[in-house]
Amino acid sequence: MKKLTVKGQGVLVFPTIDSVLLLNKENDDGLSIKYTNDFVVVYRIKDNTMIISKKLENTRGSFFISLNAQTQELSIGFGEARFENINFIYKFDKQLKHFLESIEFVSSDNVKIIKDPIKKNIPLLIKNNLSMDDIANYRYMPISALSPVCQKLYNCISGKNFVLNTPDFPDFSKAIDYSIKTPGLWCNKKLIEKSNEFGKSNLDETYLRITLGNNNGESPGIPYVMEIWPKGHYSPIHSHSSANAIIRVLRGEINVSLFPFLGADKEFASSTFKKGDITWIMPTLNQTHQLKNQSYKTCVTIQCYSYDEKDVSHYDYFDYIDQDNHVQQYEPDSDMDFLEFKELMKQEWKGKSLISKLLLTGF
Repeated sequence: MKKLTVKGQGVLVFPTIDSVLLLNKENDDGLSIKYTNDFVVVYRIKDNTMIISKKLENTRGSFFISLNAQTQELSIGFGEARFENINFIYKFDKQLKHFLESIEFVSSDNVKIIKDPIKKNIPLLIKNNLSMDDIANYRYMPISALSPVCQKLYNCISGKNFVLNTPDFPDFSKAIDYSIKTPGLWCNKKLIEKSNEFGKSNLDETYLRITLGNNNGESPGIPYVMEIWPKGHYSPIHSHSSANAIIRVLRGEINVSLFPFLGADKEFASSTFKKGDITWIMPTLNQTHQLKNQSYKTCVTIQCYSYDEKDVSHYDYFDYIDQDNHVQQYEPDSDMDFLEFKELMKQEWKGKSLISKLLLTGF
């Protein structure tokens, strides 16, 4: 038995669908939620009165229950615990608010408890300096609503100086493009080398991982990774296994599709982020996704990862779906250190300039 963080509210996430009791302090009243033959039936424990009988659809992925005594709502769904994945919402009579507020315990130990009930939508784009209209329409994710770990990551990479092209190398992005499209240069060769990284040979399912700094044991792999996405390239559908993450677009644009769970048939949300945009991942939200560069030019992102402060297991992989629809493990690696990569791009770019001069002079 586990205690809710706040009486009468929260999200309960179970690995699989099961029957469960939501109980008051005395354990003599609450809600009995039973699942059988694709139906969920909810009873009031005190008098064994049936409140809900509902056939469930799409019963794949983890099972979640959201209780909100303030709005007198009970929601049930599958996959990532968010509004888009709710199977149905039941509205209690307002007279039962006090009863719902008395619920304090869940009978199962095999449950993850999230403090706040599910909101109608969760913005994917982070914005600082919100207006009153922004807050009223809930258009953007406030920085204050991020986890403490995500806030730290955001503060590291959100500044105006965190850019790709710098005074010491203003042509950095052009040099990356040149290296990608030119046979024999590093980016071109590395992408071809990685074409089997996620199973069967597929050059489009590749991207480059340029790491910044060291692995200090606080993240799956090195925490800061510059990822390079040539036009039309994409990642496999993958899950970040409860990590925190902040993603900023440094060049171009990237499309992010979210899935309710690993192996889901279809996405439940999709957004395209352009240069300067910042999005997020937290331990219970946005965990399973796929990134695609659907634009006409190379995209470059900075991905920042960290385990949650309460995480003591430190799963060092992300799980992905291969081309045969099987779940596989991927250990985040580094294709090259950032400083080494930047110097290499400078040398390749100088080589291009030298070739151009030789062609112009006829040598």
